[in-house]
Parts: sequence; structure tokens; C-alpha cells
Amino acid sequence: MEVIQKIYDLLWGPWMIYGIMIVGLIFTIATKGVQVRFLKDMFGQIFTGKKSEAGVSSFQAMSMALSGRIGTGNIAGTATAIAFGGPGAIFWMWAIAFIGSATAYVESTLAQIYKEERNGVYRGGPAYYIHKFTGKRWLGMIFAVAALIAMSFLQPTVQANAIADAMNNAFAIPHWVSGLGVCLILGLIIVGGVKRIANAASVIVPFMAAAYILVAAIIIILNIDQVPAIFGLILRSAFGVDTMFGGIIGAAIAWGVKRGIYANEAGQGTGAHPAAAAEVSHPVKQGLVQAASVYIDTFLVCTATAFMVLFTGMYNVQEDDGKGKFIVENIPGIEAGTAFTQKAVDAAFPIDGFGTIFVALALFFFAFTTTMAYYYIAETNVAYIFDGKRQKIAIRIVQVIILIATYFGAVRPSESAWTLGDIGLGIMVWVNVISLLFLVKPALIALKDFEQQKKAGKDPVFNPEKLGIKNADFWMKSKK
Repeated sequence: MEVIQKIYDLLWGPWMIYGIMIVGLIFTIATKGVQVRFLKDMFGQIFTGKKSEAGVSSFQAMSMALSGRIGTGNIAGTATAIAFGGPGAIFWMWAIAFIGSATAYVESTLAQIYKEERNGVYRGGPAYYIHKFTGKRWLGMIFAVAALIAMSFLQPTVQANAIADAMNNAFAIPHWVSGLGVCLILGLIIVGGVKRIANAASVIVPFMAAAYILVAAIIIILNIDQVPAIFGLILRSAFGVDTMFGGIIGAAIAWGVKRGIYANEAGQGTGAHPAAAAEVSHPVKQGLVQAASVYIDTFLVCTATAFMVLFTGMYNVQEDDGKGKFIVENIPGIEAGTAFTQKAVDAAFPIDGFGTIFVALALFFFAFTTTMAYYYIAETNVAYIFDGKRQKIAIRIVQVIILIATYFGAVRPSESAWTLGDIGLGIMVWVNVISLLFLVKPALIALKDFEQQKKAGKDPVFNPEKLGIKNADFWMKSKK
């Protein structure tokens, strides 16, 4: 644990926390506020793309991306941000989502520009666009290996642990039983490949998100008179002017950004993988859809969790001194995380144990689909690293590894699981974000082209040769 903690501290130091915000601001400025100017297109393009033999629809690709974005970060992560950063951490989650949506646009558009068709399936992501843009395969391999380790071994531990904790809390199911159950269902889906994952995600994700937001909406309506006060508390705490939480502004920013990145995944490169799988006529279309998924993840689902917790007062906030003292201790003895949300829903509904059961089920679906998305990302990077028979063998090995990691995460202490997950996330963010700073130009060229075609009344069609974008091999072949 000491070694793991040192690696974690190195990856998640101030350079990461503030660097990711600066990069998001750079892309917001470079795209002239793509997340504001193209807000209508961001949501309008969701249902336009149609699936094909090799690709999935825009909606399916977004569902796969959301299955990765909407996970424990939305329930346990948001509650943890409040526990260690105070209510102000929520504002910084919003801030990183707003500027991060520009980063999501850039990485997802690049994934579409440089995607490939391999074995009858569209593949793409950071490894592919780093390689294609630079012409250096070894650079792409750095991300591919990091993603493979993170997605198949490190990240699944967090999701499995959250499921096991919630099921144990709600139904007294032993952790090892939950672990075996998740592994069985996950195994049945991932052996079916990309199409089965896309079909499962397009059904489960909208259902689970709608149900969760509906319960949150009921709680908000029941406490509608508190809305101005809660917004005021969040804003005062975010800027250090609240009398109670003003002393932890640094923690509010750090935990808000850290958990915000974990929840919305902008900059990780994870959302870029399903973006590449979409069948669209222009890369920007899917880039905008993926930017919209960041808004859905944070402004709807994370905010739903935050409001439930804050409205009901079911939270504790620790002082930022490392001594474990509390600024607020409304629910003594309750560990930061999922239990906050469960207590909040319990407090809002008179049905005994409803909150514990509902949140456990919501978390099951959230975390399960996230693990499913992790496998898809791992498989995509296996396809980058290996060819032919070796690829098939490697995919089977990864399937076994992710199932073992999922079970391992279910029976490990939650602190260990979160730390390992954060290490996996940190590696991917560092590699991807540094790369994006050098690779952003094609995404900007494509955006300008998309805008010009829209103004001319056309349905935008991508022609990389005309735009001077090299090595966009898939699009060049489609023109012939």
C-alpha cells in the first residue's frame, strides 16, 4: 500500500489537477467554445447516425461512452467529493465538465478521423490517432499498453468493489457472491463482441439514467424551497467564502476536479474508443455527440446525486488536515461514498430501506455497464497491438484477466480499489492529454469544415485529402 500510495501521489499531484483544467480551457478557446456554439448539434446528432455492418449508430456509440462515464464516479465519487471537499466540490465538478466537454470533442473527433476497419469492425482511440498523426507506432503503443493494463486490471476493481459493497449493505449478500454474479453476467456479454456490448449499453444506459434522475427529481421537488439555499452553499463553498467550509477551498477544487475527471472521463481517452465505432459521414458529428455525453453525465447524473445528498443533509465533511477530524458530521460512523446516497434516498422516502435497495440496484447497473465499457476499450487496444491469430488469443486472455480483476475488486477493501483505479486513470490521462496538445490541429480543421458545410445548407461529408489531413486512411478508402 505504501508503494501504491506513492505512485498515486505522483500521478495525481497539482500538475494533474490544474493541468487538466488548463488543457480544457485551451481547447475551449481553440474551438471557440464548441460546447456552447454547437449545443444544438451536440444533442441533435445523437439520433441521426445509422448503424452498419462495421459500425454502430451514433446513439449506440454514445450509450457505450455513457456506460463508461456513468459509474461509481456518479454515486460514490460525487459523495466522496462532498465528504473531502465540501459542497463546493460540486461546482468544480461542473466546471471541469464544462471545459472538459471541449476535450471530449477533440479526442473523439480525432478517433473518428484516424479510425480503422479491422476484421469487419471499426476500431479507434488514442493509440490509433497518436500513431497515425505522428507516424510512429511506438508512441501509440505507449497508450495502448497503459490502457490495456488500466482497463483490464486496475479500473474494474473500483466498479466491482462498489457493487459488492452496495449489495452487502442492501441485501447482506457476501462480497464473494456479488463478485461471482457480476463475473458471470459480464462474461456472457463480452464474449459477444462489440455489437453485443453496444446493444446491451443502448438498452441499459438510458433506462438506468432515467430511473435515477426520476428519483432525484422527486427529492428535489419535495425540497424545492431549498434549491436557492443549496446553490448558494455550493457557490460560497467553491470560492472559500462560506463560514463553515471556507477553509477547505483547496480540497474543494482538488476533489471536485479529481472526481469530475473520474466521472466524466474527458481527457482519459476512454470515450474516444466508442466514438470511433460510430457510422457517421463526418468525424465532427460524433465528436459533438461525445461532448454531449459529458454534459449528461455530470450536469444530470452527478448533480442528481449531489442534490439528493445535500438536500437531505446526509453527509459528513472532513477537515483538510489529514487528521480525520470533521467540519460536519451529520451521519456519524458512515463511510464516505455510496452510503451517503443510500441514506439520502432513505431520508426522502417513507418506505423503510427503499434508498438502500434503490441505490444498490442503480449502482449495480452503473458499475456493471462501466466494467463492460472497460472491456471494450481493452479489446480495442488489443486489436491495435496484435494481428491475426495472436489478436484472438490476446482477446481471450484479456477476457479472463478482466473477470479475475472484477472478482478481485469485489473482495478487496474499498480504499485499495479506489487507489488502484485512480492509478489506472492517472496513467491514461497523462499519456492522452499530453498527446492531444500536439494533435489538436486536425480536430480544429474538421470543425471549421463541418461549420462551413452546415452554413452552406449541406449535410457535412468528410474529405481529408481536400482538408490536407494525412493518414486518415479509412476516409480515403471510403472516397474511392
